[in-house]
Amino acid sequence: LNDYETYKNRMDELMQEIKETLSEIPYIDKLMEINGIGIKTVSCFIAEVGDIGRFDNPKQVQKLAGYAIADSSGKHNGESRISHRGRKRLRYALYEGAISVIGKNKEFKEIHSYYRTREKNPLKKMQSVIAVACKLIRIFYTILTKGVDYDSQKMLNDIVRPEIQLAA
Repeated sequence: LNDYETYKNRMDELMQEIKETLSEIPYIDKLMEINGIGIKTVSCFIAEVGDIGRFDNPKQVQKLAGYAIADSSGKHNGESRISHRGRKRLRYALYEGAISVIGKNKEFKEIHSYYRTREKNPLKKMQSVIAVACKLIRIFYTILTKGVDYDSQKMLNDIVRPEIQLAA
């Protein structure tokens, strides 16, 4: 029990230091406003990505995480897969963040449900979670570079739904 108390106190001290360090970075508070995103996800994202200004677009961050789509070689027409060539800890943090926002945020849950049940090209569960993780990358990139607030309605409106376009 003494070891547990020691480790717990040390963990609390470290989390306090992380919060203080993150408070120096601009727009971190706007990331924390997203329901389902916590201090661990944000701190791991910032630690792995570093200065977000060195990236020209979110696709580069996606590639850094290893979430870029890897084409199969030759004439083989198999499933597309993620490359896994990026930073393992960043990919893990984004995956855990995606699972968290799908569970706690109704807008992300709606996106996940849409990806799984859409008429044309429905995704499997893991593919949908990875798509949500890539959506998180784009949201984090936009908030950190432009300093805008998180807007759930704008995020939902950005998804192209062919059935809605046909009705219009």
